[in-house]
Amino acid sequence: MSLTRRHMLTRTIGTAACALALLAPKRMQAADGVQDFVWRLTGRAATPSDRLRLVMPAEFSTGYTVPMDISIDSPMTKSDHVKSVRVFAPKNPLVEVVQFHFVPERSLPRVSTRVRLAAPQHVVALAEMSDGSLLMAKAWVTVATNGCL
Repeated sequence: MSLTRRHMLTRTIGTAACALALLAPKRMQAADGVQDFVWRLTGRAATPSDRLRLVMPAEFSTGYTVPMDISIDSPMTKSDHVKSVRVFAPKNPLVEVVQFHFVPERSLPRVSTRVRLAAPQHVVALAEMSDGSLLMAKAWVTVATNGCL
């Protein structure tokens, strides 16, 4: 059997498809890297939740002042309230960007502010609830120029 261009092309495409199939689980793990990051940081598992909303623009012209809105669905009673919210940007020089504390029956679990981002990255918000659970939300933000030196 002689080796033709068609055979070589078929084998090359087959080899490339196998390589992509082997790399796909690594991409899936990279997407799950946020959970690993949270575990290394807190020693606890966080639950992705629709109760915690992190709203940031998908693209922003500068990393110096990226707007961020956080809100948590909570009755804010003594038995069921948000204790704190921490925001992390893993690619920043200082990973923890900001932390907010809330008081039951006296504050609303909402915050609007601006943060600095060093590079395009997932921004992660963790809300610690009164029962000790951690709620998590993340948002991908692409910045044109970095805001951290």
